[in-house]
Amino acid sequence: MTDAPPTTPPSTPPTDGGPAGTRAGAGSPAAKSTPAPDAVLRIALTRHGQTDWNAEGRFQGSSDVPLNATGRAQALESVGLFGEGEWDAVVTSPLSRAAETGAVIAAGLGIPVRGAYPGLVERHYGEAEGERETDAAERWPGGDYPGLEPRPAVAERGFAALESIADDLPGAAVVVVAHGTLIRELLRRMTETPVPPIANAATSIVERSASGWRVVTINDRELSAS
Repeated sequence: MTDAPPTTPPSTPPTDGGPAGTRAGAGSPAAKSTPAPDAVLRIALTRHGQTDWNAEGRFQGSSDVPLNATGRAQALESVGLFGEGEWDAVVTSPLSRAAETGAVIAAGLGIPVRGAYPGLVERHYGEAEGERETDAAERWPGGDYPGLEPRPAVAERGFAALESIADDLPGAAVVVVAHGTLIRELLRRMTETPVPPIANAATSIVERSASGWRVVTINDRELSAS
């Protein structure tokens, strides 16, 4: 279930990629401060809306599971948290749940969708995909699912995708719609602050400058309050 079913952070963290569901309710991903002079890229890492597999507590991973009605409503609601005129473009994972979320956000903000990046797909959960988290835990105690993609590999391809976005859209403010575990693995390598499960349709803002990556918000909350 790598994207996850509904819970409201900060609740008891589920297994990564598992049930983490509804939007975090505080703060605004659009609180866009003026970037430092050397800032080259501002990114809103946004998780897609809910799917039926999220709601059922199933591992999704790289399986292409569409948004459900709740997920579409979450995507539409999230538009109001982005400041008008503060974002330049949307890019997404190729998976349909991310692409549809991105299209809703782009339409709401009046900005273009500038493509899909394969490196943004969710962590592959191997034979556990489609299984409920509880059932997978019984079949494979310890979470050693056959075919499970290693966390470092998830982060490596995620960062490669961000670098491609930076090359394609230099200096832009970009909404990047992707997946819970991928976003969490990226954030864990950008900050020493513990990173909670990423909620459906929640946004975490990061900035890349000459000095590296800086995390501004996690799950729609300022870093100090996340």
